[in-house]
Amino acid sequence: MKENLAALVTESRNPASLQIDTLDSQAILSIINREDTLVAQAVAKSIPQIASCVDAITEGFASGGRLIYVGAGTSGRLGILDASECPPTYGTPPEQVVGVIAGGKQAVFSAVENAEDNPVAGRDDLKALNINKHDVVVGIAASGRTPYVVGAMDYARSQGARVGAICCNAECVMADNADFPMVAVVGPEVVTGSSRMKAGTAQKLILNMLTTAAMIRSGKVYGNLMVDVEATNAKLRERQVRIVMDATGCDEDQALGALSSTGLHCKTAILTILADCSPETAREALASHNGFVRAALKALL
Repeated sequence: MKENLAALVTESRNPASLQIDTLDSQAILSIINREDTLVAQAVAKSIPQIASCVDAITEGFASGGRLIYVGAGTSGRLGILDASECPPTYGTPPEQVVGVIAGGKQAVFSAVENAEDNPVAGRDDLKALNINKHDVVVGIAASGRTPYVVGAMDYARSQGARVGAICCNAECVMADNADFPMVAVVGPEVVTGSSRMKAGTAQKLILNMLTTAAMIRSGKVYGNLMVDVEATNAKLRERQVRIVMDATGCDEDQALGALSSTGLHCKTAILTILADCSPETAREALASHNGFVRAALKALL
């Protein structure tokens, strides 16, 4: 925790941007864009570790467990963003994917001084969530050493939870102490130490991968369609209709009728059309096959 900050890759100076303050807008943006192209390549190197974490999350979900993100500052906000998108996209309960940030809700909108330096607060925030062996806790920090996150990870491990780490410096304490070290070394930032840039982008890419892949593995996607999407606004109601049409090849009137008869539940509506069955039969088939449309359809045909 006491290592020299300047020794971290994310805190070093980028030779590509040493004279960036002398450039016009287009030249500045070109440098930023060129540096951003390195991010996906760095993330790709950690796909095996990300996949292992996805497997653990999927297994945990099947046992009633949760995915809990823990971070400070930008890292914490990114975790909260990813968690908040799961219920509308995949119809999950809000407590299944949770984002925890150093400093609490206030820190989502403004900096809370010194919150990230308190490992005891990290422990206490996770203790309040009643962490158990079915949960997967993922610490997020570009530096890989944030005390609040390290404290939370240590507590999670003590409760039998599996622990992941998303960071952008190799050989850091978080990666060393994680079951799933997801390290994307994106190199120095265009503006020295501004880890909301390349490091933040890498973190967001990995977060996208974790929840998207875990939801697919949990039966929340049929083909590439988000068949558990909840119709909470006009756009999403229209999306439901398109999903049913795309999945079945039916016309708009048929899709609307099927959704109406199934309480606006895409999976059930799709099965009633593809298997030519009643909503009750479709619901029973889905329940018997853990919500997987392909398996339920196979059983009905």
